[in-house]
Amino acid sequence: MQEYPIKRGLTKDLEPRIVAELKKCFGVEPEKTGNSYRIRFGALNRLEVTCGAGGKTLRVNTESDMSASDEVIIDTNKRFRKFLDVATGFSTKERVKRAKSVEGE
Repeated sequence: MQEYPIKRGLTKDLEPRIVAELKKCFGVEPEKTGNSYRIRFGALNRLEVTCGAGGKTLRVNTESDMSASDEVIIDTNKRFRKFLDVATGFSTKERVKRAKSVEGE
């Protein structure tokens, strides 16, 4: 499971925004399970998203389909990165930089 911080100012109405972005980025309706949302798409057998830490972080748990073709994997990764960009407010480069600074502490 990965936990991603949400950019300041984007924590308000996080849950409805996450649902909308899952629909927009992956084109499927997320299934609500407890306090998380789950989809299955492309090279992901399971993508589960939960709002954590008082709505200031996003917890993401994935399970990959190892038998997916390269084209499907590339498309799925592109959509997943786009989802994280919009959901967290941080670009991939910013997320990597933040993760490295946390590891160094």
